[in-house]
Amino acid sequence: MKNMLNIITIILCAWLSWGRTDGAQKRESGEVSFHKIQASSLFPSSSAPCVFSPRASNTKSSLQVVHRHGPCSSLSSKKAKTSPDHEEILRLDQARVNSIHSKLSKKLTARDRVSQSQSTDLQARDGLTIGSANYIVTVGIGTPKRDLSLAFDTGSDLTWTQCQPCLKKCYQQEEPVFNPSSSSSYANVSCTSPVCESLTSQGLNRQCPASNCFYGARYGDGSFTQGFLAKEKFTLTSSDVFDGVNFGCGVNNQGYFSGAAGLLGLGRGELSLPSQTASKYNKVFSYCLPSSPEHTGHLTFGSAGLSNSVKYTPITTATPTFYGVDIVGISVGDKALVIPSTVFSTSRSIIDSGTVITRLPPQAYDALRTAFKEKMSNYKTTSGPPPFDTCYDFTGLETMNIPKVSFSFKGGTVVELDSRGVLYTVNMSTTCLAFANNTGLGNVAIFGNAQQRTMQVVYDGPGGRVGFAPNGCM
Repeated sequence: MKNMLNIITIILCAWLSWGRTDGAQKRESGEVSFHKIQASSLFPSSSAPCVFSPRASNTKSSLQVVHRHGPCSSLSSKKAKTSPDHEEILRLDQARVNSIHSKLSKKLTARDRVSQSQSTDLQARDGLTIGSANYIVTVGIGTPKRDLSLAFDTGSDLTWTQCQPCLKKCYQQEEPVFNPSSSSSYANVSCTSPVCESLTSQGLNRQCPASNCFYGARYGDGSFTQGFLAKEKFTLTSSDVFDGVNFGCGVNNQGYFSGAAGLLGLGRGELSLPSQTASKYNKVFSYCLPSSPEHTGHLTFGSAGLSNSVKYTPITTATPTFYGVDIVGISVGDKALVIPSTVFSTSRSIIDSGTVITRLPPQAYDALRTAFKEKMSNYKTTSGPPPFDTCYDFTGLETMNIPKVSFSFKGGTVVELDSRGVLYTVNMSTTCLAFANNTGLGNVAIFGNAQQRTMQVVYDGPGGRVGFAPNGCM
């Protein structure tokens, strides 16, 4: 019996020792702190089929989210504009960032004012934000309902769609333009109504040439919409139908919307869809942005389907529209970067579904870039388009080891980015670190959509918090 116990003890000790050795080997080889990725995953085929997210199909009050230029999108036909090249996407992204910085700083340069006055006859305001607006959902509007593709945006409040008749100009969209005269549930909003009178306080223009309320919204990239503020029936799913939703019926619209019929506003303001549907969804919604244009994600209203692994960070008050968050640190691999705590507290931060590339304060970006380049020293470097300054040529390689990047938020929430949130592929020979440097020390940091991909991102209005969970599209 004693010999048997000795044998069991030896086996148990050997097994425990093997476990420690295996873990040590993983740490020593860097497996814990690197993503090993296939080069083919960076260059998806243009003929790839659409892969649908099961969560959108299995969760109540959930809409499919698609990248507007991918095979899953109904906007990819010849009727819509051709897909933009990466330089155009990045240019529009920078325009959005400039608009956010201008709006949050509440300062406009002389150049900004000239640009605004030339883009539209609306009175110049701070400018709202559009940029590339590259994720869309399909929403039913009117009675009988018309299914329309809308770009969704957490940085905007007003939901609007193009409407017939176009009094001046409408851009080309995929679906037929919405005709309010064909809907039995459509009604214009009176100029004397409180919602009309609140437009200017929400960053919009208000005009009353007659008894009906006329709105105007000019966006930071030069896009604009003008039209009638109205009420209409919105059908999100077969069981989620809302009467009397305030929205913009745009009769003069111009901008870079690539076939989408308009915009779905998910901001914090009173006109946003979460605010207008609060009686049912309690200002709670979540989304998962797909890993690539060949996949779909979801936009889900209410608390159904929330992951048990969601970790939250408090919402800070950036503006009445944007969702502010507190970034407190960044790690590359298994090492926390040395960034003074005042760097993020001085600039503040927001999370934004419409900004593509995460913008960081100069000191934080320099630390991230330096640490990343050290761990990528074995790979061939190359130049890339603005705003990128850290790019690589992976030509001829089958696999790469990419250092993991994690963000720490107030409250102890640590978010590890998916590998596609670390890199941005421009072409077959140019793949860049998917972050950019803010030009000014005081400009707000922006946690962009490239870094949010594959996560479940939760917006909890009553709880005053934003949450993150991995594998959100599954």
